[in-house]
Amino acid sequence: MPRVKLSEFRAKTIVNNHLKTSYTGFPFDAERDHVSKLDESVRPGVRYVVKVDQGVKKRFKQGLIKLDLSSVNEVTDAISELRKKGFSHFLVEELVPHEAQDERYLALERTGLGTLIYYSQKGGVDIESYESEVRKELVRDIEDLKKVAGELGLDPSYLEKLVEVFDTNYFSFLEINPLVISFKNPYMLDIASEVDSAAEFFVDNWSSHDFREANSSKTEEEKNIVKLSEKSQASFKLVVLNPEARIFMLLSGGGASIVLADEVHNLGHGKELANYGEYSGNPNEEETLIYTKNILSLLLKSKASNKVLIIGGGVANFTDVRITFRGVIKALEEVSEELKKQGVGIYVRRGGPHQEEGLAMMREFMEKEGIEGEVHGPKLVLTDIVSKAIKDL
Repeated sequence: MPRVKLSEFRAKTIVNNHLKTSYTGFPFDAERDHVSKLDESVRPGVRYVVKVDQGVKKRFKQGLIKLDLSSVNEVTDAISELRKKGFSHFLVEELVPHEAQDERYLALERTGLGTLIYYSQKGGVDIESYESEVRKELVRDIEDLKKVAGELGLDPSYLEKLVEVFDTNYFSFLEINPLVISFKNPYMLDIASEVDSAAEFFVDNWSSHDFREANSSKTEEEKNIVKLSEKSQASFKLVVLNPEARIFMLLSGGGASIVLADEVHNLGHGKELANYGEYSGNPNEEETLIYTKNILSLLLKSKASNKVLIIGGGVANFTDVRITFRGVIKALEEVSEELKKQGVGIYVRRGGPHQEEGLAMMREFMEKEGIEGEVHGPKLVLTDIVSKAIKDL
């Protein structure tokens, strides 16, 4: 699955907890949090920093970091100013005075060769100016970590723990710039990170709610699914990867959804995958209708040609295929003419309680509407539905 950006607040929380170092920063979501949260969290006599926390690079040079704010009014005004630029996610932290000479650059990246460490004795907002001084080291054993630690003035155990948290939380990239070394415990002033989104089902420390894009906000469809999931006992997730892609997926069940999305990548079509997500936990007909309508909204907006919709899942234990497919079909019926106009193919593979009735309903709908595609039960190998769907792409 693709590397996705994690919020700085979540990344810092994860790393500091693992290192057993304190962290007092707090997030502010302008679309959800009431301003009273600032009144409760901002302490008198403390100077603060407000940052846009949406995966944006070079924030300082773009004016997306506000420094030395000494009151709740100044923090509130800073957030209001940044909101006018289209941002909604912010990170509020205490200002940490330090000398530029104590700033270091440190980053870890997962590659086909293993974990690479990039490091430099110079860090900070002008790191591009020192790019030639950034060195890299492939981590093979403790000796490699000792070498890097020695050059940066760090205890090797610090790097060991950093590699541990990097691996156990499925980080793909973790950049600390600057890392300030003048304190008893090195201080991570800024963090930029990416994680493997497929690992969401294996970790407890982050979820898709912590993903951030460089654009100013989620799509309307993503926002709708967040609201749907919050109101339901079932689980709904949606992440838009490439809105102009041609492969759209309506997936059920966490494990099967990972397998199907990975298969798209394995077959060399990862860049053409438009979305990732899943519905699970026995949603009702109305909930499945809403979820499907949002997937179809994204699909019909895409200007790609030869678009396909893969409706996939494993063999459910208790999710009623008949009920969920009623919701799916209702959503499809509302836009069937547009689906035919755009030549969208639909490929289905699903199993579970009342599967025969649900699959028969889907076949009947597609035949009646004249929509191209195939409908299969669990006799078809799960991943084969992907190769069938993209055979002509």
